Amino acid sequence: MVVTGHFVDSDWVLQKRVLNFCNVPPPHTGVIIADALSKYFIDWGIENKIFSITVDNASYNDACVRRLREDFSLRKRLSIAEKFFHVRCCAHILNLLVQDDLNQLVDVIDTVREGIKYLNNSEGRLNQFAKITKQLQLPSRKLILDCPTRWNITYLMLASALEFKDVFPRYEDIDPGFHYVPSDYEWLQVVEVCRFLGIFHEITNMISGSDYPTSNIFLVELYRIKDLLNEKALDISDQIRAMALSMSAKFDKYWGETNVVLSLGAIVDPRYKMVLIYHAFPIIYGEEEAAVKIDEIKQLLYELYNEYVDTHFSSHAGEPPRQSVKRKHKEVSSSSAQSQGNVKKLGLPILTGKKKFQMHVSEIDKAPLEKSDLDIYLEEGRYACDASANLDVLGWWKGERWRFPILSRMASDLLSIPVTTVASESTFSAGGRVIDDRRASMSVETVQMLLCGSNWIRNLHGIKTKSRDQSDVAE
Repeated sequence: MVVTGHFVDSDWVLQKRVLNFCNVPPPHTGVIIADALSKYFIDWGIENKIFSITVDNASYNDACVRRLREDFSLRKRLSIAEKFFHVRCCAHILNLLVQDDLNQLVDVIDTVREGIKYLNNSEGRLNQFAKITKQLQLPSRKLILDCPTRWNITYLMLASALEFKDVFPRYEDIDPGFHYVPSDYEWLQVVEVCRFLGIFHEITNMISGSDYPTSNIFLVELYRIKDLLNEKALDISDQIRAMALSMSAKFDKYWGETNVVLSLGAIVDPRYKMVLIYHAFPIIYGEEEAAVKIDEIKQLLYELYNEYVDTHFSSHAGEPPRQSVKRKHKEVSSSSAQSQGNVKKLGLPILTGKKKFQMHVSEIDKAPLEKSDLDIYLEEGRYACDASANLDVLGWWKGERWRFPILSRMASDLLSIPVTTVASESTFSAGGRVIDDRRASMSVETVQMLLCGSNWIRNLHGIKTKSRDQSDVAE
């Protein structure tokens, strides 16, 4: 099991570190995994600093996070944050949306996959295929072989095969053993599906390709998915319409459990604020339900902010009290009262307590109401920048931390929440290269030191590893 920690350092830079690469003996129940995680939290001394836990959609993870939530609640570590303590991996949700629906193309996918395997088994076949490609003056791209359990690589395989659809039948003419040519109707199906899944692929690239795919980057793309599903649910193609309706049902199921963290993350992004919520929610929920959902999000936002306000002032409880000035005024008032008593004997006007209170109330009424950090932030305009620009959102909050001391701390916590388990999965894949047939006898401690040490050293020197998708495509 891989445990990856995400945090904002003192320079307001988002960091991630592999905390544990550990052996968890079976059975892999939610309780056993929760107990293992609790042990590692205590070992690292972060048991009281956990803000959220991001996991994939396996059923045992639901039980694990439920157990951890109960433990944290007993220690009064959770309140409003309980609403987004459990974060479901958005990459897995996308996979669930798409994977089952690709089964409608299972025949043509198998045909293309087996055809590519057949060609890859012989260098002579590949050379002949490339020769036909050159004769047709097609781009000299390579065929991609997919991984059946990863829909985005299957999409790439189909998209690349479309580039060679005229080559397949010509190669069949010169190789009697090649029986993997889709029909014209099947190619049309591939074209429709690739157009449909193109946006899903782009969002997956955005999540998997980002060093730190955090809560603020996903809502702005997620509503586009729902918009596309609504559009394709009315498509003239029965196949596309059926796929869209099935995917929309799954979208509604999983979105309900992730909307809070994604919405709050988007609000503390100065490019979006509440404007994105007002724009996206009617598309996701429909006009009638959107108003209720927007009110719920705003209420949670203010409740969370108020918790940070309470924490801020309780942490500054040791500072010199501001009431020392008031006590001084009180002493002056007492001496003034004695003077006024003497003045009364002289027959001069007397300032009674009632009149003094009335003057105090009048001054309060004249003074403008003090606004919170959150009120000021929301009322100000969005940070305007080009849609393709990559704004360093944490850097923006770093620059505004003196103006918004409390809200900036809340924003940094929300912006450190990862929306995928990509970081852990890439480390787990690296573990497969460390533990091979020739090094299978290494102790658990040695394996953990190798994986954790490698990760920390790479981060120390700014060395980035190639993503899993890049490796698959390259191979």
